[in-house]
Amino acid sequence: MSSSQRKDDLPMDEPVTPNRFWFILALVLVGAVWLLRPILLPFVAGCVLAYLLDPMVKRLALLRVTRSFGALLVLLSFILIVVFVLLLIVPLVQSQLVSLLDTLPSMMSALRDRAVPHITAWVEKLSPEDVQKLHEAIGNYVGSVALWAGNVLKQVVSGGFALFDVVTLIVITPVVTFYLLRDWPQVTESTEALVPRKNYKFFRQAIDEINRTLSGFLRGQALVCLSLGLIYGVGLSLVGLKYGATIGLIAGILSFIPYVGSTFVLVSSTILAFMQFNEAWPIVRVLLVFLVGQTLEGYVLTPKLVGDRVGLHPVWILFALFAGASLLGFVGVLIAVPVAAIIGVLIRLGLSRYRASTLYERRRSER
Repeated sequence: MSSSQRKDDLPMDEPVTPNRFWFILALVLVGAVWLLRPILLPFVAGCVLAYLLDPMVKRLALLRVTRSFGALLVLLSFILIVVFVLLLIVPLVQSQLVSLLDTLPSMMSALRDRAVPHITAWVEKLSPEDVQKLHEAIGNYVGSVALWAGNVLKQVVSGGFALFDVVTLIVITPVVTFYLLRDWPQVTESTEALVPRKNYKFFRQAIDEINRTLSGFLRGQALVCLSLGLIYGVGLSLVGLKYGATIGLIAGILSFIPYVGSTFVLVSSTILAFMQFNEAWPIVRVLLVFLVGQTLEGYVLTPKLVGDRVGLHPVWILFALFAGASLLGFVGVLIAVPVAAIIGVLIRLGLSRYRASTLYERRRSER
């Protein structure tokens, strides 16, 4: 047997295919995120802030401002704006919450005195068996909802602040944000250099689509939240509802989660209106403020500021946020929308490539 034949007969190590490599890499990344989740919050928050603030640093770079100085200037401006807003909002919210806690017992007593006769008259029309079933159903439903909400809240709090308290978050997040803003071009170039050249076109298309979807949603939704907070806060205050400004502020923040902000406004403002007013017309005016806010959100704010072009369905966002909170706590809430956007874009691109493939055309011809 010749030496060349013996060489060909030697066992060769099976090469790692690209698909297997990316699959293993994805598993390693998921495992790392899961193991390091208690300490990820400041770094994830820094990444999110860097992504949101990077366009402003790029604009300064066009004016021949260095990345380091531009990153520092943008970050300091953002911190000053946040501090200024907090100094304006916190005293108002604090005073209204203290007042609400002081008057809540009397308001609850008044609401109970008004509601009990109507509930009693309605219950008296039911049979004892129906009343028993109603009590059991309400008890089971309320208990299940409270348990589920408590578990989600516990996951969010414990997952987000297991090792890092608020002080640590405030110290580390700006540092991470600054260095990411300064080195953003190098980070993106290094990432692109790892992509195989034959897959680079698809990678570039996916990155552009993800960036368009994510930036359009985050920045547009932030403007929607700000607008709704002003609409509800000013509107409820003008119609005479106590604590209307606080409700508007909380509603604006919660409006980032689809349906949650509007539900909070409807429930909280209606309950407070029934507690505060003895006539029907003031309550109707409170409901009109809610209807105006919902109409503007559905027909003006969301279409103009976010638009359907981002391709993120509200139900998909809602599921992603709750799934992220359940799995990774507050860190999961921060990365839920970016992950949802990435998965949605990859699914759409994958389906478009499938429809353009010979496999899809062959199946269409077989029908």
